[in-house]
Amino acid sequence: MPKINRYVDIDTVEREAKKDYIDRHSPFIHCASSAKKGESFEVTVRMGEEYTHPDDFDHYIASIALYNGDVLLAKAEFMAGALGNEKGHQRVTFNIVPTTNKLNLVAQAYCTKHGIWENEPVVVEVA
Repeated sequence: MPKINRYVDIDTVEREAKKDYIDRHSPFIHCASSAKKGESFEVTVRMGEEYTHPDDFDHYIASIALYNGDVLLAKAEFMAGALGNEKGHQRVTFNIVPTTNKLNLVAQAYCTKHGIWENEPVVVEVA
């Protein structure tokens, strides 16, 4: 089983190199804080807030998956070169339809060199 890494608040990390490493490998969920049951809801997952990730043939973001708790909602896969072989913020927007009263969204991203990275859960109220 691959190692699963989690985002660490970069303010608590002393060295700039460590900030770069953690930030660029961490998925960040961007969405509204509430949704309507049965209606399409947009969730964007972006890799890194400050730092960009490589897009080399042997080091790139191969996939981003979105979960509601333990349930896989959506997954996008990428090939090396998807960002033009330039460093960048890989991102994907998923359109999901909530069917429960609350979403507990977690994103996981797979880096071909550094394994799986996961964000802290984002709670969305569903009315």
